[in-house]
Amino acid sequence: MSTRQNILITGASSGLGAGMAREFAARGRNLALAARRTERLEELRDELLAQHPGITVAVRRLDVDRHEDVFTVFREFDDELGGLDRVVVNAGLGKGQPLGTGYFRANAQTANTNFLGALAQSEAALELMRPRNAGHVVLISSVSAVRGMPRNLTTYAASKAAVAALGEGMRADLARTGIRVSTIFPGFIRSEINEKVKNVPFIVDTETGCRALAAAIEKEPHKAYVPAWPWTPIAYAMKVLPLSVVSRMV
Repeated sequence: MSTRQNILITGASSGLGAGMAREFAARGRNLALAARRTERLEELRDELLAQHPGITVAVRRLDVDRHEDVFTVFREFDDELGGLDRVVVNAGLGKGQPLGTGYFRANAQTANTNFLGALAQSEAALELMRPRNAGHVVLISSVSAVRGMPRNLTTYAASKAAVAALGEGMRADLARTGIRVSTIFPGFIRSEINEKVKNVPFIVDTETGCRALAAAIEKEPHKAYVPAWPWTPIAYAMKVLPLSVVSRMV
């Protein structure tokens, strides 16, 4: 397996995206980093270049809800880095409220960003990779995608389940090509998306979680639960336990 030297990460201004950028930079990879908050991206770029002066770090502002911009920015990154080898579809939202409580707009925004945004990124990545018959697309889903989730997680979990189904369909479609597709299911990793949530079981800090994410991505699996312990057995249990039990786990 060849080294994926040029890696694009969306949602890279904070949280898991920024953490993965630090991990891949430490491995000597060139990075294309996209997010809405350019000031944070520029700070991250300066940090990474100071620590790893031999790499290239390109940054662009990108709102994945603006689908045409996704295609434009991906092509610009591809030109700047001389070809993207891996695209990490990471940008997303975590906000939401129980259905029927008057917060449709927030739930719709999460569904739109997490799924349609991921669809646009996948399309843009594959438009670049199909002619080359090479590349690696990584979809960041969530352990919450394994089953329907209650309360504030209902829409988020559904959107991440859609991302997982998208990844599986892409794998089926690209099975006989040189393009790899991985779906990653992070467990509870501390980041801005959940920094205000208390009493989270089995949560790990951002650095530990992102180190595990990068290690899993490098193996290019079809799918992986991260960190593998305890989330692989927990995910299996979630699939077979009664929904009444699963709903009490979060």
